[in-house]
Amino acid sequence: MNSSEPTVPNPIPSPATPSGPNLADMRMSYGVGKLHRKDLRPDPFDQFGLWFQEACQAGLLEPNAMTLATVGADGRPTVRTVLLKHWDPRGFVFFTNLESRKAEQIASHPEVALLFTWLPLQRQLAIHGKAERVPTTEVLAYFVKRPYGSQLAAWVSPQSKVISKRALLEMKWEEMKRKFREGEVPLPSFWGGFRVVPQEMEFWQGRESRLHDRFLYRRSPEGPWSLDRLAP
Repeated sequence: MNSSEPTVPNPIPSPATPSGPNLADMRMSYGVGKLHRKDLRPDPFDQFGLWFQEACQAGLLEPNAMTLATVGADGRPTVRTVLLKHWDPRGFVFFTNLESRKAEQIASHPEVALLFTWLPLQRQLAIHGKAERVPTTEVLAYFVKRPYGSQLAAWVSPQSKVISKRALLEMKWEEMKRKFREGEVPLPSFWGGFRVVPQEMEFWQGRESRLHDRFLYRRSPEGPWSLDRLAP
């Protein structure tokens, strides 16, 4: 070989391709609906009510499921899915163990985010606001309507805490069944609810070629909501 010719390095081997579909090729065209300013209600809660009703009528699985994002004292975000159990013009309510990680994070940073994702309708709703404790009277009114098993579970699970094995939960379950086999299951002192009071609500409707419709409601200090279209 002529020493003046450049040396071609060995090519870097390509990483193994995991089995399954090519993620880069996984896409679909959104064309179920459109969103125009003239069709939006002046109040975002009224608009939510319309979309939520349509999600229920469409037979979607858990249409009241919403992703809740919180931030801990260390600045790390955490996300999980909770269920919306009540809403009105004051905000969106969910219930939980008050000693859980989400409750502890809300105590440190009440600013939170919610996300409703209604994929078959090609819609999503993002909410930003502050979480505040729900009064005990409202918590109790909901708790007494829960199924018996769900009431017991509130007593059984030390939510978010490390446990060595599932058998501990099952033992606690049997203990609570014996303890409350007669009479009503009382409301645990460590169980409650939060109401997310929104400052912003963004309604998103999928459109063709990724030119989605996005409208953002913002609460002004005076009370009325502003409404702006956002680029996709």
